[in-house]
Amino acid sequence: MTINSTTSEAINFCRHLSHAALATPDSLAVAVQRSRKGQLFYDEINLSSLNQQSDELAYALNAYGITRGMKAVLMVTPSIDFFILTFALFKAGIVPILVDPGMGVRNLKQCFSESAPDAFIGIPKAHLARKLFGWGKQSVNFSLTVGGCEKLSRLTGQMSLSRLLTNYRASAPEQDQVKPYPIALFDKRDLCAILFTSGSTGVPKGVVYSHQMFEGQIQALRDDYGIESGERDLSTFPLFSLFGPALGMASIVPDMDASKPITANPDFIFAAIEKYQCTNLFANPALIEILGQAGCKQDPQLLLTSLKRVISAGAPATLSSISRFTRLLKTDVEVWNSYGATESLPLTKIGSKALLTMQDITDNGGGICVGQPIKDVEVAIIAITEDVIANWHDELSLLTNQIGEIVVKGQVVSQGYYRRDGATQLAKIKDPTSTEQQPVFRHRMGDLGYLDEQGQLWMCGRKAHSVITPSQSYFSIPCERIFNTHEQVKRTALVGIQYQGQTIPLLCVELKDDSNLSTEQLFSELKVIGSTHQQTAAINAFLIHPNFPVDIRHNAKIFREKLAVWAQKQAPYNR
Repeated sequence: MTINSTTSEAINFCRHLSHAALATPDSLAVAVQRSRKGQLFYDEINLSSLNQQSDELAYALNAYGITRGMKAVLMVTPSIDFFILTFALFKAGIVPILVDPGMGVRNLKQCFSESAPDAFIGIPKAHLARKLFGWGKQSVNFSLTVGGCEKLSRLTGQMSLSRLLTNYRASAPEQDQVKPYPIALFDKRDLCAILFTSGSTGVPKGVVYSHQMFEGQIQALRDDYGIESGERDLSTFPLFSLFGPALGMASIVPDMDASKPITANPDFIFAAIEKYQCTNLFANPALIEILGQAGCKQDPQLLLTSLKRVISAGAPATLSSISRFTRLLKTDVEVWNSYGATESLPLTKIGSKALLTMQDITDNGGGICVGQPIKDVEVAIIAITEDVIANWHDELSLLTNQIGEIVVKGQVVSQGYYRRDGATQLAKIKDPTSTEQQPVFRHRMGDLGYLDEQGQLWMCGRKAHSVITPSQSYFSIPCERIFNTHEQVKRTALVGIQYQGQTIPLLCVELKDDSNLSTEQLFSELKVIGSTHQQTAAINAFLIHPNFPVDIRHNAKIFREKLAVWAQKQAPYNR
């Protein structure tokens, strides 16, 4: 491995891959599952080959004209090529732009306009959409097709990945083709990647990922979660799967749409875990629910005996789904629930054993416990405000058990949004440890919560989902979890509406499929449940909604903004 920087703090997380490839070259790096006509197949690559092929591709990208400092949209489905490409981009110092295709055409166009990519690397379908909708047409000078028909790529004037490599091999001296790529190293604060938020609670924003953030995430996985070299991870989230080879851990990628985990086939995932004896599983709460239901229905009940840990993140998990899924695990294995966001992940963690003992607190409006901060992460709670806070001082911190906005600081915390100065100003608070050369910012999560006497963080919902009235403030998670205890309620959503010139809290209710109560009886029983708790006693307006609008990735983030518009149009309200 060679480097091309003299900076004493120079870093690039691809160094971890190079080191792992030297230590255990023949170890499995990635296995990608494919299904065809009911049969499962697996494409594999070891650490040595992944390292060498990403070296070669980095050279080929440079020869094509995509060089250090440029930005490249990456819209490639999980595959061996995806891993080779991503590591090649990082090695060459080319900034990947990662977006969620499920955010919608309009949002995607805005993302590409803001990030101004120099290159667009994607599958044929992504290129078709790019041309059809004009994505990045003002800035994209290089396009690269991954997969698909070579003849079609030639007819459409696209450079294919295979032809790019063929051209490079034909032009480069043979000795250069096996020469390690001089990994581009950077200062820890330099831009490494741009990851766009999903837009589930607003307009998608490009999060500036520094090299320090990736280093911090790798450190957290190793130190806080105890992941060791030689493990095998069944990863259902593309970004997390990249950390596997960097940790010397094989990433096993199941055949599923990572942007729509609720459509995953549980049998495919169980088969991959069994084949590779996976020790780690990373899955969001929606997938935890699906896997738990499928595994518990098997006769005899499925046991995932190889797993040492399960990590869940992305949205608050229901305690019932966690409890069900733990039946598939050995008694000493826990589901680790992690709290964070695109801007900062992971921040806190709590094991399922501790979490399941807190059911009563959650059911009585105490919020959801997301655990203790991980190493080197600081969590504070500040008063709820929409104002900009320029500078941090300790007097901003609220006392124990006071609900406010969650503010975090640490290596895994982003320092700004890409070309969104207004959003950065609203979300960031300059820390007193800042210097002109090394600015440090705390991040306002936009989530509400409180710290208990043990220093554990409790989530109370998004700030934007609060309902503020002259007499009381209502927070989504505490209020909803109280009403969710009704045995025929699937889930609820708190919204604010205008009624007789005033803002009032209204509860939208989605019922279980087998519900048989009349509307009048249901609302009467919900009022009784609400009356026993101070934070819900004044909620007297209810509406039944047939199917809540939710995000496609987690199937858990309820679009309360859409429900509020719907609820405002309904009349009369049950009061």
